[in-house]
Amino acid sequence: MTNIILCGGSGTRLWPLSRTLMPKQFVKLFEEESLFQKTVERNQKACDSQFIVSNTEQYFLAVDQIEEHNDDHSKLNIQHLTFLLEPVGRNTAPAIALACLALDPEETVLVTPSDHLIKDEVAYLEAVERAKALAVQGSLVTFGITPQYPETGFGYIEAEGEDVRSFREKPDAQTAQSYLDAGNYYWNSGMFCFKAGTFLDELQSYAPEIFEASVKAYGQAKKDDMIRISHEDMMAIPEDSIDYAVMEQSSRVKVVPSDIAWSDLGSFDALYEELPQDSNGNASSSLNSEIITQQASNNLILSEKLVAAIDVDDLLIVDTADALLVSQKGSSQKVKEVVKKLKERNSELPNIHVTAHRPWGTYTILDESNGYKVKRIVVKPGKRLSLQKHFHRSEHWIVVSGTATVTRGNKEYLVRANESTYIPMGEIHRLENVGKIDLVMIEAQVGEYVGEDDIVRLADDFKRMEN
Repeated sequence: MTNIILCGGSGTRLWPLSRTLMPKQFVKLFEEESLFQKTVERNQKACDSQFIVSNTEQYFLAVDQIEEHNDDHSKLNIQHLTFLLEPVGRNTAPAIALACLALDPEETVLVTPSDHLIKDEVAYLEAVERAKALAVQGSLVTFGITPQYPETGFGYIEAEGEDVRSFREKPDAQTAQSYLDAGNYYWNSGMFCFKAGTFLDELQSYAPEIFEASVKAYGQAKKDDMIRISHEDMMAIPEDSIDYAVMEQSSRVKVVPSDIAWSDLGSFDALYEELPQDSNGNASSSLNSEIITQQASNNLILSEKLVAAIDVDDLLIVDTADALLVSQKGSSQKVKEVVKKLKERNSELPNIHVTAHRPWGTYTILDESNGYKVKRIVVKPGKRLSLQKHFHRSEHWIVVSGTATVTRGNKEYLVRANESTYIPMGEIHRLENVGKIDLVMIEAQVGEYVGEDDIVRLADDFKRMEN
């Protein structure tokens, strides 16, 4: 069985903790583990191989976290991983179709999001085994989560045993309570199990445009160490979810009722329920440095710096280096409206943290104003940035530790700790770390425009020029 892991999503409901370039599945909320790492580890116990569908930026995050987890814990088998990169998301039906086209039609697949928390692993693996048995018989299987309360933020599945009677949209509070009282309604988890060929057959029957465009896109994809879909082919695929495109129309759908201590962590209120709490009900995570509370109770406090909370109750306090969110508990679904307003202002805050992760390492913005930007850059051993140039800025590099191999024009030279170099505007250049330890340096950019899109890549080890 192959586990297809859907790794997209922008994580706007957990902003400012989650950003487009660092969505919630990669944030290490639980004992220094991310939800993505937990997903990979959990499903390797049920599946022989894994197929990760991602965009380019998240691909590098995924590889880093898999390699890091494997080095630290020897838990993850990275030999049986395949990546498919989407230049732009077109929802779950095309993502799953493209992955299934790469597999044997008789292969059973387990489709899982990468950002769900499942605490009862024994019950989960039992549910997966039952779903696999139904899938082998030709069914499209969904996992129905036993509801714990009348949730209005989830879709529901009406069932009779393992037969699906109907799918229901997100209900109002009264309807959600009636579903809970009825006892045969389940939360729609967004997890599925079926044979690859069965899904493609049903997709062809009920969403032929998606099927045909996906077949064309996959046929023209670049296939080397990963599968890369072109932007043009991806945009040609109609956008739709697996639920609307197939599951709500097919007559071959079954449901496995699952009481697995599941959460999609779709809001800070949901996250509060899953994190450890002190005697006064204040919750925090491994992100926190320190919290001091005085007559404060039932708060969620997430921060990398010390937070003192006095005489406050039922608050969500989420502090990052560049943004602070304060909300009443119960109102965190409104966070997406804040993100919408930020996007309307063309703000970068929904997209990226002060520290950005790149395939070669990280950079942290230390200071920025009109005409300049100062960064701390860390290049991992054996990695190098793209061969590039800038039209609107020059750069000053100061090495703090390690040794930089610098290409500037036709010259290549070393810059050691406490030494510096200058890259003029328009000059072709590259930074490389051929050493055994991290290269740490300070970069001062000076120019009329210091945006991240002022870059022309001439060569790149990570093939970002193709996206």
